[in-house]
Amino acid sequence: METIDIARIAMTRHTCKAFDPTKRIDPSKIEALRTVLQYAPSSVNSQPWHFVIAGSEAGRAQVAMATQGGYAYNEPKVRAASHIVVLCARTDIDDAHLAAVLAKEDQDGRFVSAEAKAGQNTSRSFYANLHRNELKDAGTWMEKQVYLALGTLLQAAAAIDIDACPMEGFDQALLDQTLGLRERGLTSVVLVALGYRSEADFNAKLPKSRLSAEQLFTML
Repeated sequence: METIDIARIAMTRHTCKAFDPTKRIDPSKIEALRTVLQYAPSSVNSQPWHFVIAGSEAGRAQVAMATQGGYAYNEPKVRAASHIVVLCARTDIDDAHLAAVLAKEDQDGRFVSAEAKAGQNTSRSFYANLHRNELKDAGTWMEKQVYLALGTLLQAAAAIDIDACPMEGFDQALLDQTLGLRERGLTSVVLVALGYRSEADFNAKLPKSRLSAEQLFTML
């Protein structure tokens, strides 16, 4: 079995600043990244997310509407990239969603007994209700899960030699309206442009810089 050098991937991937609009990602690789997102980790397997993937020129243009004005620095990336992923969070982790997740787990054979199923439901409902009713931070909690999916996507894209650029610089309210997200109980959180760098990608030529291991790690 081939060993993937995850350290090399982490040290060589970068945030792409300019994409080659003539280069498209092979559909098989997009399908692989869809699988990566589908199986990304989340707290208590809550999966409080949805992913919009814009691969057509018309689709990217819709997303680009939210990167104009004060976010115009991101518009060229959105329009030139091969695909744009809009990572969305649910606006509420309601009982219907929890029931749907539990039913899918049951269908997939996750429970060895009725007691195991009930235990999973109790555990997940406890955390959902904790964030909804006591901590009052359900939106933040769900966004944290979306960022787990974001990190998974970025590392996976680099592993198959796809350049990526995560972006928070966009008009969230406008994009939600353009894509009709709020009506679906969703809100946009972060964008990821996927494609292949152009010669104008200055960041590809710069050395990576991170704080030293001595500053970042405490080994016990």
